[in-house]
Amino acid sequence: MAGVNKVILIGNLGADPEVKYLEGDNVVANLSLATTEAYKDRSGNRVEQTEWHDLELWGQQAKVAEQYLKKGSQIYVEGKIKSDKWTDEQGQNRKKIRIRVLSFTMLGGKPEGSFPSAPQSNNPQSKPSPAPMPSGSDKMVMDDGDDDLPF
Repeated sequence: MAGVNKVILIGNLGADPEVKYLEGDNVVANLSLATTEAYKDRSGNRVEQTEWHDLELWGQQAKVAEQYLKKGSQIYVEGKIKSDKWTDEQGQNRKKIRIRVLSFTMLGGKPEGSFPSAPQSNNPQSKPSPAPMPSGSDKMVMDDGDDDLPF
């Protein structure tokens, strides 16, 4: 049986994306994302707990992140957990866990200085926004007069 490695996060960027252009057309962006959970402890005090996540975006997503994302931007992320293991100079085994972003959607308002045509999503599965509700005289009235509903 195959396993599942899927991560969904909504949070705010802790810094501007760090973008590196590599050999060929390869480009990678590294982001730091904060997710905050709020709850009340047994005494009724509000407690906030923030987790920081290292994100990695490649290719066109990295270019979009470089152009449109800034510190404080709120994003929705779908990805998978990746880990690197190595031995440092002191002989200690080290491990770093990051999220490899498969798709993301920019949330909230447009950052200052963004262009009117700035894409709000690069997620191919994003859904179109619902049609506006009819106003006043456009409302549909269904009254056939002989319904037997008790409410």
